[in-house]
Amino acid sequence: MKEYFKVSTRTIVATGIGAAIFMLLFMYVKVPSPIPETSFQTAYGLSAFFAALFGPIAGGLIAFIGHALSDGIQYGSPWWSWVIASGVSGLVFGFSYKRTKVEEGEFKGKDILTFNVIQVIGNALAWIVVAPVLDILIYQEPANLVFVQGITAAIMNSISAGVIGTLLLIAYAATRTKKGSLIKK
Repeated sequence: MKEYFKVSTRTIVATGIGAAIFMLLFMYVKVPSPIPETSFQTAYGLSAFFAALFGPIAGGLIAFIGHALSDGIQYGSPWWSWVIASGVSGLVFGFSYKRTKVEEGEFKGKDILTFNVIQVIGNALAWIVVAPVLDILIYQEPANLVFVQGITAAIMNSISAGVIGTLLLIAYAATRTKKGSLIKK
């Protein structure tokens, strides 16, 4: 379990780069939904990708910082319930780190399934539990609205992380040297 929460220079650099890209995607590369204040966000595909490569600390910070900066720039202040939920989703995505062979140049079948089960759990926890409950506690939002928003966000963000995250991890794995692929003659 220690390896999941190890912080290195590589983790810090990935967090900075990932948060900046997340913020830009969150602000500019999204598709509005019919549910108020919810969008299909491509940024969650990126945070799932980074979390799978760098672990839960990087994944959580990338989504938390990127979402907070985006809200601060666009609206003047972050909507903390959803910023925290973003961080939770990225943190949970990071539990796919060390559970796949993406760094070994393989990301197929079982690895894709493992990654996607973890990201769906992360999205469900963040958007169906954390965001609505914090909306009610912090902002006194109506329960029926926030749970509809949360369920919608969970579905859309699961699709984003599932499609974009999976494609990025497949492409990344293809750039890695596979174990045992170099043979001495």
